[in-house]
Amino acid sequence: MIDWNVVFLGVIAVAVMVMACVQVGVIVFGARLVRRVDRIASQIDGEIKPLLTNLNRVGEDAARAAQLAAAQVERVDQLFANVAMRVEDTAASLQSAIIAPAREGFAVLSGVRAAFAALREMRSASAPARSARHDDEEALFIG
Repeated sequence: MIDWNVVFLGVIAVAVMVMACVQVGVIVFGARLVRRVDRIASQIDGEIKPLLTNLNRVGEDAARAAQLAAAQVERVDQLFANVAMRVEDTAASLQSAIIAPAREGFAVLSGVRAAFAALREMRSASAPARSARHDDEEALFIG
């Protein structure tokens, strides 16, 4: 008869051997996986570092461009303020140099017109007497 204790002991030994092989396989697979993940992390790190460096440079360039643009806008603002001030000064100069003498000229012209109007009035007041004498002479004219 077969001793069942030995058979079960053999089955247990085979099962322990299979479990040990599986555990060794898992450990080897885990070690390979760790090395592979480490290589991928190194590769990603190597690829991302230049990208981050370039991204940092782009950010610095954008900040510099924004600073230069702000300076240019400030210069343009000063330029327009200076132009506006000069236009106002020029308008004031024109007003004092041209408009004031023009007003004086119009005043003199108005005085001359008033003098001519007064002369016309004096002439028109003496004209009815001449016109009556002139009408009498026309009636005697033969022609």
